[in-house]
Amino acid sequence: MMGEFVFRNLFHRPVRTLIGVLAVGFEVMLIVIIVGLTSGMLQETAKRIEGIGADVMMQSPSAQIFLAFSGSPMPIKIAGKIAELKYVYAVAPALLQFNSTGGVEVVYGIDPDSFRAVSSGFVFQQGRDIQGPDDLLVDDWAAKAKHLKVGDTYNLLSHDWHVVGIVEHGKGARLFVPISTLQDLVGARDKASIFLVKCTRPEHTDDVIEEMKATFPTYPVRPLKDFMSLMTSTNIPALQAFINSMIALAVSIGLLVIFLTMYTTVLERTRDIGVLKSLGASRLLIVRSLLTETTLLCLFGIAAGVGLSYLVRATFLGLFPTLSILITPEWLIRAAFIALMGAVFGASYPAWLASRKDPVDALTYD
Repeated sequence: MMGEFVFRNLFHRPVRTLIGVLAVGFEVMLIVIIVGLTSGMLQETAKRIEGIGADVMMQSPSAQIFLAFSGSPMPIKIAGKIAELKYVYAVAPALLQFNSTGGVEVVYGIDPDSFRAVSSGFVFQQGRDIQGPDDLLVDDWAAKAKHLKVGDTYNLLSHDWHVVGIVEHGKGARLFVPISTLQDLVGARDKASIFLVKCTRPEHTDDVIEEMKATFPTYPVRPLKDFMSLMTSTNIPALQAFINSMIALAVSIGLLVIFLTMYTTVLERTRDIGVLKSLGASRLLIVRSLLTETTLLCLFGIAAGVGLSYLVRATFLGLFPTLSILITPEWLIRAAFIALMGAVFGASYPAWLASRKDPVDALTYD
């Protein structure tokens, strides 16, 4: 009886119900996509850093975990001192430059020989390695996104580069240029952002780290195998605050739409509520019926939100192949719970208002 009553009420105004479902769906989608985009980018970045193949990485004392903003304050001659340490097989300095023209990306300035020694070299799909001062290597994902092929000219950092090779993704950055040319372009002559170190054997990693810390006590030194655990929103300045703000915005949208939907529902059904109360319906029954209707509306919205999340992710990845959006069951459940709690909270006052109506006044309501 109650179930039939709730279903009939829910589909009595299909357009309004659809708006409520879409509002909850948008709320769920926004939460899932924002969290998936940030966590996906962090995880994908961490995988590319680990994919370089080095055992140890050293940054400057003022550097951040997010390498795109590490700067270039270290003298490149430090590489020679690191190379003299015991169990060090190779050292590769790299200059990192953040670029936001035509998309957000990090450019690696590298020395091809030392980078090859540390990373075992690139896997080439087309072309060759860096040889000249204006040569540019592009990974396959970036080449697809930017529609680049070997022989093309690509303007980057107000400089024309010649695409000489397309390499397999997963070696730190998506764009690689000679470190000496990048140093001149950004005014960082004889500077490096990070030093990548390859040990003679993996089991010597701890020994090399201890020696590097003793030689350079103020410089952060960490094994690359642990880099994935550091790439979280809590370690990136203001990122967690941004995520929380976007979740609060999504919840506010869903809560307000649910509130307006249920409040309008109560006003439209004033006479119906009066009939129910005149037949002996308790306040609890009225509240329960409206909250049940809200819950059912929210469940439809959650299902729509999950579908929208995957649709939006597929659209984004089609338009921007270099993006990484990670949708996990954990955050699908969290988003559903947040939406459900917000909807119930938004419907609580209209439900309470309905339960307080006087049956005589309700029956005479026009």
